[in-house]
Amino acid sequence: MGVQQVSALSELNVGERGILQSLDLPESVQNHLMHMGFVPGSCVHALRRAPAGDPTVYCVDGMEIALRHETAAAIHVRPCTGAMATATADEEAPELAEAAR
Repeated sequence: MGVQQVSALSELNVGERGILQSLDLPESVQNHLMHMGFVPGSCVHALRRAPAGDPTVYCVDGMEIALRHETAAAIHVRPCTGAMATATADEEAPELAEAAR
């Protein structure tokens, strides 16, 4: 087994994915995000950034959530590998893709 690189969620470029490792946030914020799907082991996808660069919209468990840079910097991710790294939005949330059609 090799060493896994861990970085901040805020370091993901638009279009990149990561596997959530941990949240280093106040308990109230951490609980709120975890209820929305930000739990260790989940795949998170950086979808888009505001024109000024902050906030960034992330997709986790089919839900789109905008996070400020300082919040995303306290969330740790590791790189996705295999099928998770190349999954499309239709595969992440088929019910949302169908509703959009």
